[in-house]
Amino acid sequence: MFVNLRSLCEHLFAMRTARPGLKPPRPSLSSARPTAADARARDDEGSSGEFVQSLSRGLAIIEAFGGAGDGLTLAEAARRTGVSRASARRLLHTLETLGYARSDGRRFALEPRVLQLGFSYLQSRGLWEAAQPHMVELVEAIHESCSAAVLDGAEIVYVARVPVRARLMSLSLGIGSRLPAAATSMGRVLLASLAPAERGRGIERVGPLASRADRPAIDVRALARELDIVARQGYALVDQELEPGLRSIAVPIIDGAGRTVAALNIGTHAARVTIDRLRREFLPPLRHCAERIGAALGKRPD
Repeated sequence: MFVNLRSLCEHLFAMRTARPGLKPPRPSLSSARPTAADARARDDEGSSGEFVQSLSRGLAIIEAFGGAGDGLTLAEAARRTGVSRASARRLLHTLETLGYARSDGRRFALEPRVLQLGFSYLQSRGLWEAAQPHMVELVEAIHESCSAAVLDGAEIVYVARVPVRARLMSLSLGIGSRLPAAATSMGRVLLASLAPAERGRGIERVGPLASRADRPAIDVRALARELDIVARQGYALVDQELEPGLRSIAVPIIDGAGRTVAALNIGTHAARVTIDRLRREFLPPLRHCAERIGAALGKRPD
């Protein structure tokens, strides 16, 4: 999945919510996501082995458009990616020639065709196709939002979401949105599902959560204890740690091979649903939904 393309993925979700074809990679906490800085470091060292320097630079240019609502000038693109102006010019004109970008003579902007890069990932897997009907059924029954996410380093990435009309968060969430794993119910489920050694490395990578006026910082030792509890009970409940008023509960989605491939959650408002009700009324149907999704994944060919 191409990182730092959150806005593109959110547009993609809005355009193609009804389209099937989404399954996440197996949760992993290997190395952190490569960035444009990594690409610059590779460039300084020169291409070696199987690393393709030109592809790295091209992806860095695409990522550089994140947050650039009115596009980028040549100088801005070069500065954001750390490549020379000459390299930036060649890369941008290549994207323009291929239909991934356009230019008004001064500024460059991405074209809708670039969405296909993200959609290729969505089409390559099957979680959305397996999960969507069951998630819709769950949301219609409980009248609360339901989401699925995978783990990417210290963050979760939303790969499926069926919202309700009521907006719970100040954040706008859609496919491709990222949130800190340690502060989310789905993130804790995914961290807890890792093998002990990998979980330990993941906890170290997460680090302490930033403190907030109404919540003290959570250190890695507290997180480790919490993940042990999550692993034993099979679910995670987070009460207003990510945002005031937001209360959520999550369970793992386990495929036919016994692997945790994603997490599924229900998000609600603390003023409307108590913690006891969340466990008593919402956890059983959430688990049932996750089981049906896992069973559907097990029927799919590899």
